[in-house]
Amino acid sequence: MKTRVQIDPFFCLAVLSTLTVLLFILLPLIEMVVQPSLQDMKETIQDTDVFASIRLSIYTAGLAALISFIIGTPFAWLLARKTFWGKNFVESIIDLPIMIPHPVVGIAILGLAGRNHWFGQIIQNLGIQIMGTVTGIVTVLTFVGLPFYVNTVKTGFEAIPVRLENVSRSLGASGWATFLRVTFPLAWRSMLAGIIMCCARAISEFGAIVIVAYHPMLAPVMIYERFTAYGLKYSQPVAVWLILISLLLFVLLRIVSLPRRKQI
Repeated sequence: MKTRVQIDPFFCLAVLSTLTVLLFILLPLIEMVVQPSLQDMKETIQDTDVFASIRLSIYTAGLAALISFIIGTPFAWLLARKTFWGKNFVESIIDLPIMIPHPVVGIAILGLAGRNHWFGQIIQNLGIQIMGTVTGIVTVLTFVGLPFYVNTVKTGFEAIPVRLENVSRSLGASGWATFLRVTFPLAWRSMLAGIIMCCARAISEFGAIVIVAYHPMLAPVMIYERFTAYGLKYSQPVAVWLILISLLLFVLLRIVSLPRRKQI
């Protein structure tokens, strides 16, 4: 006697949705990657302007990630370990750069750093220029990348049992020593993941950068300029190089996010 197989309509809908989402994400990227020939890719990376823009993108994204590490780590620890009045409001503020349209971010930063603002006058008297400088680029990239670092590291700190830190403090270790000897060794993977996510977000930024610093030119701005000046064919090889860098960061992130082996 044959058993009648029942097909769950919702399961079919889920499978169909999954295939649709995967094709929606992968098809444009695959089409982009296969369009330029290897010769086009070689000639593009040998172009000094393209190479300089990609190098500057990596350099400034790395600086943004370093700044996020320095100022974001204590902040993430505070959010993970302490309860205080207005904590939910503070956590909401750190997510603002993710929600705000990025051209608005560029205009806001220029408004603060301009000559008509007291803060802008102070930093300009100190010799710090934002408009059209590497400093401005790093400022923008830190602004858009910092939330990814803080949220990732905060989750990492929350996963560490508080009792381990309490034992360290009960044995006489200071808060700083406890962080270095207990918290940091257990949270370094989340910090590395946060740095990679911050880098990946920063390296793809365009909307705020094109307002604050069109020059010196980052890779996303170079892609935009080549597209508007020469068309799709000349912008694709630069875009593929940027995709390859992003894929490298993605692979690193997946490696860092792999489950750790249980110690016997």
